[in-house]
Amino acid sequence: MVDIDVLWQQVCRVEDIPEDGGACVLLDGEQIAIYNFTRRGEWFATQNLCPHKQQMVLSRGMIGTQAGEPKVACPFHKKTFSLKSGKCLSGDDYEIKTYPVRIEDGMVLVAIQ
Repeated sequence: MVDIDVLWQQVCRVEDIPEDGGACVLLDGEQIAIYNFTRRGEWFATQNLCPHKQQMVLSRGMIGTQAGEPKVACPFHKKTFSLKSGKCLSGDDYEIKTYPVRIEDGMVLVAIQ
């Protein structure tokens, strides 16, 4: 089944995002954090805003895993979020938006609904 409401937008080149790290892009006025999780062979995208202290910092957070779940940790206060679901893994009641990502011809595309 094809979701016709999804708009894939080209946001950057693959080489613009560091291996096992992240970077921020501006897409339709919103800061989106893109993560190249090289160790897992996966790409993720989330909002860049950490909901804990309302800071645009998640793209600079450390990525890793927690019980097999890919996560990002806020670089300031270490709140951790699932890169798949956006749920806070630190036991707090926070959540972040996540976006589908795909790679085509060396370009990173993010799906906006």
